Amino acid sequence: MDTLVNSLSPTEFHSAVLEWFDQHGRKDLPWQREKTAYNTWISEIMLQQTQVTTVIPYYQRFIDRFPDVHDLADAEIDEVLHLWTGLGYYARARNLHKAAYIVSREFGGDFPDSVEGLEALPGIGRSTAGAILSIATGKRAAILDGNVKRVLARFYAVEGWPGQPSVMSSLWTLAERNTPIERAGDYTQAMMDLGATLCTRGKPSCLLCPLQQECKAFALGLTSKLPTPRPKKTLPVKQTQMLIIRDADEQVLLAQRPPSGIWGGLWSLPEVQDLRDAQAELGFEILKATPLEPLRHTFSHYHLDITPVLVSVKDPTNSVMEGPPTLWYNTRQPQNIGLAAPVKRLLETLGSASHKGATR
Repeated sequence: MDTLVNSLSPTEFHSAVLEWFDQHGRKDLPWQREKTAYNTWISEIMLQQTQVTTVIPYYQRFIDRFPDVHDLADAEIDEVLHLWTGLGYYARARNLHKAAYIVSREFGGDFPDSVEGLEALPGIGRSTAGAILSIATGKRAAILDGNVKRVLARFYAVEGWPGQPSVMSSLWTLAERNTPIERAGDYTQAMMDLGATLCTRGKPSCLLCPLQQECKAFALGLTSKLPTPRPKKTLPVKQTQMLIIRDADEQVLLAQRPPSGIWGGLWSLPEVQDLRDAQAELGFEILKATPLEPLRHTFSHYHLDITPVLVSVKDPTNSVMEGPPTLWYNTRQPQNIGLAAPVKRLLETLGSASHKGATR
């Protein structure tokens, strides 16, 4: 099937999309009120793998604390990760911090004004670069995020999983082909809105879509089959035990994870694979260990089954844990540090339990 053959010309395609956007598009999202490169960049990075409704409060808190790229560049990574806690994919936050430093120190606070220049910054790919450039400056630059992939794959009936290089190449050709010179920023937002509000994964609102009459997937009854889903594979399951070690004031011992890898740079409960090895690994004399109810945390490529273990140790404050940096965390007066999501939930549960006990 020739994906490039369609009855709508590029001009007709983007005109239909922009006409719909003028009537129905989203125009009052927090990052749309002042369309700077900085605001657009922060929002686009947050919106990767994350829905708008989830992002809004995170974006507002982030911008309140770091109003411009210099503020972000000057911040401690711990504070950046703290404000990111709960959004997941923490490499995004680490790359934001690195890129902010480059833009602040090397470019004087001015973002590059080309797709290639933006792509050279940590954490910015071709689509994100196109979104920043078109929305913030109005320059013609194509995007191909998940929403746009879905719209184009259905409209042109592009078969095959978009993660395959050949399919991705076809979709980029279509994205570039239909992007207008005029109103490039509005078109970028319109395509994202179209995919997010009408051309959704499940039960798309085809009858409301400005492209419905010429949509190949609609005509062929393929909207539920396109885009072709990623080939399914069974996620492996890994296990770990997270130790809850408290001092006399019920503060909990946390250890900082390595800067790269899962939860890189975040603070977590000390982990061991086998309790029998815990004493040697941690340098504490363990008096008692009580496993609590397990929980599962799912990453993109595996499940992690976590068993929290309440551990009583001899003289915790005067013992020295070997390995990574540690701190004592007050669950009733939480510090502004980046926490792994399941650890945050566990600490909030402990803090709630401690508060109830204290107020009885």
